[in-house]
Parts: sequence; structure tokens; C-alpha cells
Amino acid sequence: MKADYKNWMPKGMVTGTGCGTIASLVLFLILGVSPIVPEGSAKKVIGIVLLILTVIFCASTIWMYLMYRAFSYNGKRQMSKQIIEGVASYVSIPDGGKGLDVGCGSGALTIACAKKNPGASFTGIDRWGKEYASFSKKLCESNSEAEGVSNTSFMQGDACKLPFEDETFDAVTSNYVYHNIPSSDRQAILLETLRTLKKGGTFVIHDIMSKVKYGDMQAFVQKLKNMGYDDVKLIDTTSGMFMNKWESTWMGLSGSAILLGRK
Repeated sequence: MKADYKNWMPKGMVTGTGCGTIASLVLFLILGVSPIVPEGSAKKVIGIVLLILTVIFCASTIWMYLMYRAFSYNGKRQMSKQIIEGVASYVSIPDGGKGLDVGCGSGALTIACAKKNPGASFTGIDRWGKEYASFSKKLCESNSEAEGVSNTSFMQGDACKLPFEDETFDAVTSNYVYHNIPSSDRQAILLETLRTLKKGGTFVIHDIMSKVKYGDMQAFVQKLKNMGYDDVKLIDTTSGMFMNKWESTWMGLSGSAILLGRK
């Protein structure tokens, strides 16, 4: 049995845009080129609209396919695996401790942290929405079993309102989650995650922390320091750590960074 962490670019999205490309191209040939529709201004307008739609669908399909290849655990680039292992490398919990992974998806980061800290237990929480229909609690549990990991558990929940008491965990992690949550204040979501962290606990949160998505993160780092958090830093992951600047640009991952520190 082999773990199946799926792909951060769902195959269904790639297939869907590919089908959209074919459908719009067929309609363009039928309605905008063939003699079925009489010549005239209406035919020209329809043809132009369908041609533009075809180009958009085609470009989207190519972009998604390249993303799918880069993220694949079985491919050459394996960016997902590199990121997961890189984030997990910062997590160290004493035996008997507890960790939380917010937005666990297919369980990859939860399991990586559990393997690195066999004496601790890790909980992965996710809402497993329709956007990532291939991800589920059952998949996470199957992947844990495939990896021979028994110190994990998984549950459904909301990152904006975590079902845990204050200071429950010795470490909290997350990877590329919060930017997907519609919110005008993602810094508040970060604080909700940090609420569950014990004094002395570690947080390692990787996301697209650009100003447009998160606001002024340098100011947030200072805010955490003023609140008593230690060793708080923002580590750029787009300058060779997980990807280079060119990759982060064409993939739409510019601003990716790890928020790291202790409570």
C-alpha cells in the first residue's frame, strides 16, 4: 500500500478546462467559421467571442497542467513534497506533546510532522470542501496507515473557529491554507490558530503572505513580538528555499513565506 497525497492542482480542474478548450474550439469552428451560420456581423461577433474564449481556456489548461506536473509527488519537480518536508523540519515536540495541522488536506504535513516526532501526537483538521473533493478524512487515515504512522488523528472543522481550548497544542502548523479562505482579515485567522498554542509552543505557518492577501505582515510580526511571542520571523520561501522567483511568479505563489516563532 502506497500513500496517495493527491495533487494541489486537482486533476479534475485540469480536465475540466481542457474540455472547455475543446468545446469552445468546436463551437468556434461551427458557429464562427463553417457555412452553417450565414455570413454577417452576428457571425463575426460570435466568432471573435468564441475565439477569445478558446484562447483563455487553452492558456488556463496549459497553466494548470504545468502546475499539476510541478506539484506531483511522482513527478520530477515534486515541489509539494519539498515544501511539506521543509515545513515539517521546523517542528520539534517533546514526547507526549501534541501538534495541530490546520487545513490538513490529504494529511501530508500532519503525517510528515508525526514521522519526525514519533513520541508526540498530531491532529489534522480540515473542512474538506468541494473545491478539493478528492481530499477527505478517510484519505488522510489511509495515508497514515500506508506510511506506518499511528500517532495521527483527523477531524472536520473550521480554521476560522477552531474547536479547541486555548493553549492546547505544543505546535501548530499550516501550509497554503488561509489564502483560500474568503476573508478581509487573514491576520485574525492566524491569531485564532495561535490561540490554541501552549506557552513555549512553536508555530510554523506557510502561505502566500503577500500584502494584498494578508496586509502588512512585517507589522504583524512586530505585533506578535509585542504580545510576548519569541523568535518571530517571516522567511521568504521564493528565493530558492522551495522555489525560485520565476516559479513563484508564473505559478501565482509570489509572497510565499513561513511565519515562524514561539509563544
